[in-house]
Parts: sequence; structure tokens; C-alpha cells
Amino acid sequence: MTTDVWLPFPADEIAGLPGASDSGLNYRFWDGGPEFPADPADCVFYVVPYMKATEIAVRPLPAMASLRAVQTLTAGIDHVEPGLKFLAPGVRLCNAKGVHEASTAELALALTLASLRGIPGFVEGQRQEEWRSGFYPALADKSVLIVGYGSIGSAIEDRLAPFECARVARVARSARATERGPVHPLADLPSLLPEADVVVVSTPLTDTSRGLVNADFLAHMKDGALLVNVARGPVVDTKALLAELESGRITAALDVTDPEPLPAGHPLWHAPGVLISPHVGGSTSAFEPRAKRLLAAQLTRYVSGEPLDNVVLTTQ
Repeated sequence: MTTDVWLPFPADEIAGLPGASDSGLNYRFWDGGPEFPADPADCVFYVVPYMKATEIAVRPLPAMASLRAVQTLTAGIDHVEPGLKFLAPGVRLCNAKGVHEASTAELALALTLASLRGIPGFVEGQRQEEWRSGFYPALADKSVLIVGYGSIGSAIEDRLAPFECARVARVARSARATERGPVHPLADLPSLLPEADVVVVSTPLTDTSRGLVNADFLAHMKDGALLVNVARGPVVDTKALLAELESGRITAALDVTDPEPLPAGHPLWHAPGVLISPHVGGSTSAFEPRAKRLLAAQLTRYVSGEPLDNVVLTTQ
């Protein structure tokens, strides 16, 4: 019977992990290095290394003949989807819901405030020893639209609550009701976008969301609006966004880009009205303790035969 579990942290650093002697599991540490820690064929539970390229994440999958569960440490699963075709039916793929909400929502708010209040210009002014006083936009009294209202979108709204926004509207793949108000379907975007001063994109990357923020989407945004992307780069059509930025009609704050990493010399670096952070929404001090708690809980469920949390799909 195969019982290997591949972890991107040493097992003795994860509090609450089922003991090897009691559970019968063999914990193997692998963080994406060139050498596998053991025969992939013996792995039953694979935790995908964090912040590694797709080719690294999927490299052991074709040989994992005994695999029963794949656990990502990201909210999105797009980086492991290319490897799912190699897996036997019945393998559960779980995401990291609950790990990144706090830090990603925090960055979404930081990017929004920094862009509206002119922080990048103040930093440049400090370098140039220039006192750039004046009136700047505030988040107060603004209308905000959150596109992608899952757990991260909800966490973003949590953090908007004290800022006296005039309105927060929500969009997801399908309509539903929440305690805060209605969640609109994607089909309502043409009527919602012209009313929003700030549009925050926090949707996962799927076939539906790829290129969602295209020329038509951007054209529906009001003059002077701010686009904030903390989702995935390919959700936004970079060429269409550049055209709008260069016209000066809208501004943008981007934690993710397409391509990514953004290469030197790319016009997006120097487009007017854009603030770029290097995909750091989830990679903060908040990540590791939450990730380890998730792994301890998931493996405890696995050992006891209980259903795993955060199951996104099961291979067919």
C-alpha cells in the first residue's frame, strides 16, 4: 500500500499534522527541486509547491499512478490543470480557499488607495525633492464594482466597509443573494461598469474569464475610472488596456500582468496612469501559517476518511 505525501514544507514544521506512526503516512519534502524525494508512483497526496511555474507543478503528475488528492496552495488551479489529463479517474483537486483572502484583499485595497491618492507621484516627487500638493481623489463616496465575488471578493468588500463608499456592486458567474446585497451575473456588466469609479477584478482564471476585461469591457468603464486587477494577468486583454491607458481615459493598478513576469521594455511598465506590483497578493507573512493550518486539516480529514475541503473538481 502506497502512503507517501509530498509536502512543500518539512513535516516537522507543520503543527497538527497527523503523526507518521499513527497515520501510516510517509511525509516527503519537495519544493520543486530537480530531484524528486521518492518514487512519484508511491504518492497518494500531492501538495503542489507554491509560486512555481506550471512545468514544475505538473512535472511529477504523469508518474503519480497512486494519487488520490492534489492540494494547491493557491486560490486558482490554472497552473495545475495542464497535468490533470495524466491522472486516473477519481483524483480530487483542492484549492487553497481560506489561505489568501486576507493578504489579497489587503493588497487590493492598498493598490486602490495608492492609485487614487497619488502615492506613486508622491514617491517620485520625494526622489525629485518636489512638493506635489493639491487635491486628489478619495475612496470615500466612490462606487466600487467587484468582478469575481468568491471568498476573495467578499474579503475585499469586508475591507471596503469602513471607507464610506457610495456603493459596492458585486458580479460573479451567476446571480445569487448575499447578506450584503445581490450578486449580479456577468451578463449585467454592461449596465454596471458605467456606474463604477473603481472596478476590482478578483475572478479565477477560467475559460469564461480569460480575456474578460477586453476592449468592450473597458469601453463600458466610465471616464476617469480605476481598474484594479488582483486576479490573473490573462483575465485582462493587455493590448486593449494599453490603448485605454495611453489615451488617458482610465487608470489601472495591476498585481498581475500578461505576460508575467512583465519583461523589461514592455510598454505597460511606462504606460500613463498605471501602478504595477509583482504578483504579491498572496505572498506575504500571512501565507505560511494559513497554508500549514490548511494542510494539517486536510491530511487529518484524509487519514480519517472524511471528505476533503475545497474540492474544485474530481478527475474523470
